[in-house]
Amino acid sequence: MSGGDIAGLIAAGVFALLVLLLAVPIVKLGKVFDEVRTAIRSISDGATPLMDEVTATVSTTNQQLKKVDGISSNVSDASANISALSSLVAATVGSPLIKVAAFSYGVRSAFANRRKPAAGRRSR
Repeated sequence: MSGGDIAGLIAAGVFALLVLLLAVPIVKLGKVFDEVRTAIRSISDGATPLMDEVTATVSTTNQQLKKVDGISSNVSDASANISALSSLVAATVGSPLIKVAAFSYGVRSAFANRRKPAAGRRSR
């Protein structure tokens, strides 16, 4: 065995040691990838039922909003009818009541003026 053969054996040993030292982080990285794959699978398995529940909730909410829309439409119609009814009552009852009040005020004023003596009046 010559010096070149011994140098070749030493170089091969150093190369094998280097490969072993680099294999440890690669094995650890493989375990990390396995954990990531497992985590992604569990998230995916949990997300599907969650999406189904969200879809059902949104569907139920839309149905309730349709009901609320119908209710608000009916309330709007009722308020318009009440407004029209109050206008009709004001026009039908209000105008004659104002006329009666004005007439009664005029009558009261006439009777009040009739009872008072005309002391402050002078004729020309």
